[in-house]
Amino acid sequence: MAKESLKTIAQNKKAHHEYFVMESFETGIELFGTEVKSIRQGKVNLKDAWCTIENGEIFVKGMHISPYEQGNIFNRDPMRVRKLLMHRREIMRLFGQVKQDGYSLIPISLYFKGSRVKLQLGLCKGKKLYDKRADMAEKTAKRDMERAMKERNR
Repeated sequence: MAKESLKTIAQNKKAHHEYFVMESFETGIELFGTEVKSIRQGKVNLKDAWCTIENGEIFVKGMHISPYEQGNIFNRDPMRVRKLLMHRREIMRLFGQVKQDGYSLIPISLYFKGSRVKLQLGLCKGKKLYDKRADMAEKTAKRDMERAMKERNR
């Protein structure tokens, strides 16, 4: 069996800044043809997207897919609610964790797996301001160490 290629289309960088990602899941996403063509051009934004579970189905809201230029009447609303494709027992397990433990479902990235569009969904817990500051301090310290090592090796 040939190894399927993964081509990342969009990343939600804000997700890693705002949340601790506890677990991640790969989900399919229900799209129309013109939306897929627009995604192939990279015209998608996950910045303010989130997921909800309603009636045993999981939906992504706030994900913006720009209309396809050659799409004419077949273009859909760029901000429409899109259904995610997961097994029912996975959805019910996530539903329990979101309701009881106060987690959020946040889209982390959108990518092609072969010819199919997949969404990486994160089970996330919100960061406090001091957590964000600690992360930034850690990142700065790491960058300074890298620079010092580079200078030393010259």
